[in-house]
Amino acid sequence: MAPEDPSPPAVPSASDAPGRSDDPHRLSRRTLLAATGAGAGLVPLLAVGAPAAAAPGSAGQPGGPRTSAPSIRGADISFTRQTEAAGIRYQRDGERGPLERLLRAAGANWVRLRVWVDPPAGYSDLAGALRLADRAHQAGLKVLLDLHYSDFWADPGHQDIPAAWLGQDLTTLARTVRTYTADTITAFARQGSPVDMVQIGNEVTAGMLWPVGQIYTDAGERWPEFATLVKAGLAGARAANPRGHRLRTMLHIDRGGDNGGSRWFFDRVLAQGVEFDVIGQSYYPFWHGSLADLTANLHDLAERYGKPLVVTETSYPWTMANGDSLANLLTDPTALPDGATYPATPAGQAAYFAALRRVLAGVPHGLGTGFFAWEPGWLPGVGWEPGAGNPNDNLTLFDWSGRALPAFDVAYSAAPTRAA
Repeated sequence: MAPEDPSPPAVPSASDAPGRSDDPHRLSRRTLLAATGAGAGLVPLLAVGAPAAAAPGSAGQPGGPRTSAPSIRGADISFTRQTEAAGIRYQRDGERGPLERLLRAAGANWVRLRVWVDPPAGYSDLAGALRLADRAHQAGLKVLLDLHYSDFWADPGHQDIPAAWLGQDLTTLARTVRTYTADTITAFARQGSPVDMVQIGNEVTAGMLWPVGQIYTDAGERWPEFATLVKAGLAGARAANPRGHRLRTMLHIDRGGDNGGSRWFFDRVLAQGVEFDVIGQSYYPFWHGSLADLTANLHDLAERYGKPLVVTETSYPWTMANGDSLANLLTDPTALPDGATYPATPAGQAAYFAALRRVLAGVPHGLGTGFFAWEPGWLPGVGWEPGAGNPNDNLTLFDWSGRALPAFDVAYSAAPTRAA
């Protein structure tokens, strides 16, 4: 998830092939945040792509036999050191503790940490991620490393080359990506908290490291250039991984409810000979469609590619109120496609995460591997950029006093979930 910037290029779906799809309503989260900062209103958005087929199965209310818990039950906790510095303290069932410890106590087993190359002071730099990784490791949690290859937020509409890398041609930039990735992986291993999974880029639906690795341009689609950079990152990660340690690699896009767009991307990436382990998807219902859309997409991807599937980012509102002066990304309950079943209340949020677990359990061949809630502890007091507010404070798993909401235990429990 990333909160500002210009609208991304339209991403084709399979139904548009071989042409392009243009949807002027598909804005990035950064565009929305810039708009809220200017006092503009928000509109409900859905991702571009072919309409999803009817879901095989149901994501309805529990009542059937129990299904096993997802093998990955994680959270992106990248803002944790900033929230702590702001005086935010977390508690679960009356017990206070660091976020990673509360996650582990609830049943979580992974955290996700983003790293920017040269960010604003205090924002997701390597040193901060290393400290969080050490804390997570001490708590018994595995680490997914989210490399943005940018100095600040990267998403489908914003993939800026780090300032220090500007002017490099494709060959030089690929060498830089490989070295940077290897050095970063080495840093985690050296301190005794080796990375367990790594993303080569964040929401790389339209490429990375623009303009060199941008896929969609006025001159046409440039998959070989993008693939060259991804392969360089993968090679660097594998070369630096400690001997005997298992490192999984992920490609992450933002097409959770869009099967056409997902197939368009992964068909073309695999045709370039890119070898990776895990398919990652962002899925925010208010942007990416219903749980039925997600179900249909994950079922098709499992059958089509045979790779583990992870919902790498997700969140759901527990309120439509606002915890600070900056308007939230989600302000309209009608933007929730399943809002009648899962309203924007603490109970509705908990029911959403139970349903998400059931969706993952139903993916063919056991490939619905798990999920990461995005920044469940990002409470008011920490801005999306220095001096700004928080547009995410109604999508957390804690209330604004730092108390865990019901969804916290529902999401992370290692116990089986009732099937639909």
